[in-house]
Amino acid sequence: MRHCAPVFPALGAVALTGCDGVAVVFPEEGTQALSIAMLAAAFVGAGVLHWIKPRLFEAIVPPSLPAPRVLVLVSGVAEILGGLGLLVPAVRPWAGWGLAALLVAVFPANLYMARESERFRRLAPRWLLLARLPLQLVLIAWVLWASRP
Repeated sequence: MRHCAPVFPALGAVALTGCDGVAVVFPEEGTQALSIAMLAAAFVGAGVLHWIKPRLFEAIVPPSLPAPRVLVLVSGVAEILGGLGLLVPAVRPWAGWGLAALLVAVFPANLYMARESERFRRLAPRWLLLARLPLQLVLIAWVLWASRP
């Protein structure tokens, strides 16, 4: 592999070029810190909301899954712990993997909402429920990137 040269550092990211024709973009450290803070706030906030408004989340649990209230409360605890874990460098990678697993585990609820969009029209329009599906992959990638050591 040849030497990689950084370019565009003033744009908030470092792009490495000359790596055998591959260009890879790595955001600078400040971007990772901002991502950690944003993700932690989002996951802790969502987790707390699971406990404050559990009925809202119970409604999106697919009927094929048992004990909606238990699933909602457990996923809320997982979100809170994962979000807080992102703030602790020693456990951040584990928290990231846990949150990624949680995002995979709740995907059936997103799929259920998209398939039954008429039922959830008060929460969001159909196009948004459909758009959430591929965005789940982006969120997983973001969590894994932000939680790397």
